Amino acid sequence: MKKTIICGLALMAAGFMSAHGADAKELFTKNCVKCHGEDGKGKTKMGEKLSIKDYSDAKNQAELKDDAMAKAIKEGVKDGDKTRMKAFGEELSADDIKGLVAYFRTLKK
Repeated sequence: MKKTIICGLALMAAGFMSAHGADAKELFTKNCVKCHGEDGKGKTKMGEKLSIKDYSDAKNQAELKDDAMAKAIKEGVKDGDKTRMKAFGEELSADDIKGLVAYFRTLKK
């Protein structure tokens, strides 16, 4: 009986993590792809206009720490008076932002 309960809980946790991962991909597709591209290379019309780095590159990813990425998603990115990335803090929960950061890391080649 104990094994059955433990296995059931493990399956529920795995299902939750899979669903959470899918949610992060959906959020990335909805909010980030326009500029960063599906692969994180930034080779989109908007990405090239903003000179977005190739975040599929391990070196570029290493330069951007998780807390800085989460802050950028939450508060946006400005360059003087120019908004380089809009803030998503009012649209996304803390868990959504954490999921986006984790998903973003999967783009590294």
